[in-house]
Amino acid sequence: MATGQIELTIDEYLRKRLRPVEGVIPQLAGIEMYGNSIPAGPVGGDLFEYINFEQRYNIDARIARALKLSKEFLEPLLTGQTLRNSVDAHVEWLQSKPGYSDAIAAEYRRAKASEQLRIAENLQELHSTAGVLLVDAQGHGIISAKIASTVHDTFHAFMLSELDRNGKTTPEMFENINLRLAQSVTARNALGRAQDETFREIATMLYGEIRPSGYFRFVNFGHPPPLVFSAEFEKFMELGKASMVQFLPLGLAIPEDSPDRNRYRSMAPRSRKMVSADLAEITLMSPGDILFLYTDGVYDGSDERGRVQMEQVFREHRDQSAKDICNAILAYAVKQDDSLKQIGEPDRIDDKTAFIIKRR
Repeated sequence: MATGQIELTIDEYLRKRLRPVEGVIPQLAGIEMYGNSIPAGPVGGDLFEYINFEQRYNIDARIARALKLSKEFLEPLLTGQTLRNSVDAHVEWLQSKPGYSDAIAAEYRRAKASEQLRIAENLQELHSTAGVLLVDAQGHGIISAKIASTVHDTFHAFMLSELDRNGKTTPEMFENINLRLAQSVTARNALGRAQDETFREIATMLYGEIRPSGYFRFVNFGHPPPLVFSAEFEKFMELGKASMVQFLPLGLAIPEDSPDRNRYRSMAPRSRKMVSADLAEITLMSPGDILFLYTDGVYDGSDERGRVQMEQVFREHRDQSAKDICNAILAYAVKQDDSLKQIGEPDRIDDKTAFIIKRR
């Protein structure tokens, strides 16, 4: 350790890891966003993160690479030339098979070159896209924080692969995260196996992407559903169930058509992997409309009395900034903790995360 360097405790390390700084908030035309968390103890199991594609990833460099590969893939390999890429390697394999012809190789090269053009086009859209990740691991201690950190690391590892392979997030990415967080039949893994088989660590996840138009598309694994506060009607809007698709918490349901289905414990049946049509979507229609994402320490998404009270907080602060609205919500949630203490139920106090996306 360098002289003068202060070593962090595990609590301090996880607390810093699970909370982003304001400097990474994406800047989208017509959209304002802000989130914050309050752990129930020194560290908690809630995690939220802005996915600032422009800042975190070199999108332009990836686009340039995809365009370069789209040309390179079309060029036949010269005799004696070293393999340059995966397409060259596949064409070499094709040449070893009966019935090979130069026409087959050329057709394959054109298909792979076209794929790179599609990737470049998808990447271009990330210049005007922002993501948000919310994770809530059951409990509110160091173990919960470690589980949330595992989801975070798994998410970002798969994201790197997704941008290279597809130029955007796809249902396959989320199925892989779900599988990674499942309970292995034969070995410990991310969430592991406890000695007590009745015990199971749980984590919910909501990931969504917002566009300047107010269009928000998301995937939800067991998380409380988003709410939309209408500036025009000054209340939360009723959202159709078709637009609010929800899967079980991470790792609890492995689709039957997964090749690794029999390698993991599935707590509930799911016939197939998700497809693009399974992703949920919401659109903020008018200036002032607010999308509210949260964990159950703020609101569990089902209590009608809590919904009415939360709605009142939004009415009182709707004209303020996303940051001020977020802080007002968290202040309200902390005040509810005082009520729990007064009635002798402090064990119901949980980590709190609120995230506001407001259309200007």
